[in-house]
Amino acid sequence: MKTAANIILNQHCLGVVLTGGLSSRMGSDKALLNRQSDYRQSDNRQNEHAPQENMLSYSKQQLKNAGVDEIIVSGKNHGIADQYEQLGPMGGIYTVLNKYQPQAMLILPVDLPLIDSQSLLQLKRAGELSQKATFFHNSMLPLYLPVNAFVKQFFEQSFLPFKPLLSSDKSAGFHQTKDKPAVKGPSIKALLMQTPHKTLIPKNSQCLFNANTPEQWQQAKQKFNNTIVQNRKDHV
Repeated sequence: MKTAANIILNQHCLGVVLTGGLSSRMGSDKALLNRQSDYRQSDNRQNEHAPQENMLSYSKQQLKNAGVDEIIVSGKNHGIADQYEQLGPMGGIYTVLNKYQPQAMLILPVDLPLIDSQSLLQLKRAGELSQKATFFHNSMLPLYLPVNAFVKQFFEQSFLPFKPLLSSDKSAGFHQTKDKPAVKGPSIKALLMQTPHKTLIPKNSQCLFNANTPEQWQQAKQKFNNTIVQNRKDHV
């Protein structure tokens, strides 16, 4: 006999990687940043067929390891183009929600180089049990988002003003240009203020390290190197 808890824990969860940002501060596409540490690059020179892991493939793997049922990449360069461009992460989330009609989403931005599957699983389990939007303290992404009546109502009301703009645009989707006035979309903070939610303290204190600049990326790579050195020492 299935209990209510078992039914909730078996709820279909869609993993979403957000890659729609402009990467202007980084100066290059953050999704394609090579995660190979100096030590692994040295090892791979001896094997020209060794896979090259970038931030997009790493993010997808962490979501897979956290137990999502399917993974979607949001962002026109690597996956699904936003229906409403230049509205930030909410534009991507809205597009995925409309296209796939998921029961729940585990949403991960592509610029968290130290995120790990256990941290994502921590969010997913807590969110499934509480049936509330769940995120870490002081960081609204990554986010476990059950698509309940509160979420559906927020997106419907918040994106209603954009629909006339979309229908009057002859292109595939609404996009802002110099000839169009800037339109500000809804924020994740606004969504969470109108949705039952809970916050957690991450077990891995470094998992939310954000890499938006070349300097921050170098800091992340140093952390990769340190981890590999420590792992090699542990196996000696």
